[in-house]
Amino acid sequence: MAGEYVNNELDNMVSSYYNSATADFEFDSSSDSEDSLVHHDDDDDFFSFDQSKQKTDTSAMEARNGKDIQGIPWERLNFSRDNYRETRLSQYRNYESLSLPRGELEKDFNKVEKGHHFYDFQFNTRLVKSTIVHFQLRNLLWATSKHDVYLMQNYSVMHWSSLLQRGTEVLNVAKPVVPTLTYPGSLGQSLSRVQISTMAVKDNLLVAGGFKGELLCKSLDQSGVAFCTKLATDETAITNNVDIYHNTDGSIRLMTANNDSQVRVFDTVNFACTNHFTFPWSVNNTSVSPDGKLFSVLGDSAECLVADAQSGKVVGTLKGHLDYSFTSAWHPDGNILATGNQDTTCRLWDMRNLSQSLSVLKGRIGAIRAISFSSDGQFMATAEAADFVHIYDTKSGYSTEQEIDLFGEIAGISFSPDTEALFIGIADRTYGSLLEYNRKRYRYYLDSFI
Repeated sequence: MAGEYVNNELDNMVSSYYNSATADFEFDSSSDSEDSLVHHDDDDDFFSFDQSKQKTDTSAMEARNGKDIQGIPWERLNFSRDNYRETRLSQYRNYESLSLPRGELEKDFNKVEKGHHFYDFQFNTRLVKSTIVHFQLRNLLWATSKHDVYLMQNYSVMHWSSLLQRGTEVLNVAKPVVPTLTYPGSLGQSLSRVQISTMAVKDNLLVAGGFKGELLCKSLDQSGVAFCTKLATDETAITNNVDIYHNTDGSIRLMTANNDSQVRVFDTVNFACTNHFTFPWSVNNTSVSPDGKLFSVLGDSAECLVADAQSGKVVGTLKGHLDYSFTSAWHPDGNILATGNQDTTCRLWDMRNLSQSLSVLKGRIGAIRAISFSSDGQFMATAEAADFVHIYDTKSGYSTEQEIDLFGEIAGISFSPDTEALFIGIADRTYGSLLEYNRKRYRYYLDSFI
């Protein structure tokens, strides 16, 4: 997002959404294809179905009995789900920042065996709906347990309890937000009407970044926002990513990535800025390794970097992608880094040999905009900008896959810390929802004794 042309285009696009939004700030998420999911000129009733919980939510039993998991009433439309899927595959336009030749890319793709089944559909609710501020940023959903999920919805951060099947507002940024933590020299300042572009929830801390360079930090067990500020005065210095991590000394730190080419590090006690690093281009994403020693740097460049987390010194350059990257994640063992790119691929890099990528995994229609590893390291999930989530078995060398096929822009994906659940946020005016999948367990019982 570093180029002037791209930034202006995105600013104008987002502004047009807000100018045309309704009073309660509901809008169709801007997408890679800049198309709305629900657009059917010959079926006005598509928008008008009763949105009551009984009709819009879908359980596993209902899905087994034939109900669409998203509650889309295909039987009332003049085309089938399969026909609409074919249309999406042929008409969806993936957003590209660079026009590099891609003819040689296909020879690098891994052979992947599809049709595997690692996670079962459990529930879909439209009582909470993800929204997306910036179409290239999709880290807007986090699970802190198999029953607790946090997601961005308009000007609110919502908590969804899958046990109670109830959503609760945790943070409202439409109103003025005043930091509760004050001390001489604090960088804290009041904010209002923050358009949240990215978020992270971990270690009892909720952190959100804003479209105009804002940063907000809140303890989940305390009222109010402990710390908030503007990281940069430049109106285009959007906060692209926030990462909560454990430093090498065991302390919890926060790393931010911004369009002003800066990476900043904060402690999470007083939220003082303890370090900052400058890179040659807008930084779209950073991710700190499990041991706290390294971090990935992805931005407006086809190359990705690996840097020392203490000094910011670049220790490795990752070459292979053909466009800008916006997401990365580390395998829990710290040896493998996954990067997602607008060239529709996820590349895996072995830290012990950075000369070339270990694997290249291909998406179906669009950019890879979110990546998550299960905490036990057995699975990696990648989300395209829309319609497809891929779950790979890492123990197979990423050669076996479960593909989740849905409709809509994907706001984020998150495994629960115990690996038992995978949550997917869908951003769409009508069919926006939260999907829950549960890990498939194979249990064998002795039916009889002889």
